[in-house]
Amino acid sequence: MGDSFFSRIAQNPIIAAVNDLNNLNSALNSPCENIFLLTGNIFNLEDIVYKIKSNGKGVYVHIDLVEGISKDNWGLEYIVKNVKPDGIITTKSNLIKLAKEFDILTIQRLFILDSLSLDTGIRSIKTTRPDAVEILPGTMPKIVKKIFEETNTPIITGGLIMDKEDVIQSLNSGAIAISTSNEKVWYM
Repeated sequence: MGDSFFSRIAQNPIIAAVNDLNNLNSALNSPCENIFLLTGNIFNLEDIVYKIKSNGKGVYVHIDLVEGISKDNWGLEYIVKNVKPDGIITTKSNLIKLAKEFDILTIQRLFILDSLSLDTGIRSIKTTRPDAVEILPGTMPKIVKKIFEETNTPIITGGLIMDKEDVIQSLNSGAIAISTSNEKVWYM
């Protein structure tokens, strides 16, 4: 299930985050092996995922951001069985648990705003056991270390990654990868 994700990460730890379909071709032509799809709707999602997979890239759909599909069990089941991404990203713990039953790679996205959200996030990771966690903003090395030490879950950093220094700092803090919509970073 997650073998191809982690082997692609080993080849290139930078993940292209596509939040605008105008940038999809740039992501497909980039050296990034994985794409986080942060846009789409009920009418175009299947075609977008097919296009990404046809170009040999891994595709992970952020189901919370897909328009026209409920963010519930039925919406998740539809995406897994009909759209067939390589994995899903969500902030919703209940969808992580359900997605694991469908045997699809799960990435739990956490927004760390303060110590309360950090503690809540760590508890959630320990309960849901996602395959990986994406932490936003991604420029918090101490937080990356703390979450990894407490959960032993692979960490991806995202958000506010602006340059090579941010990438190196994230990877040195224990993150296995970074996700970014910044096209300049895709080529590092």
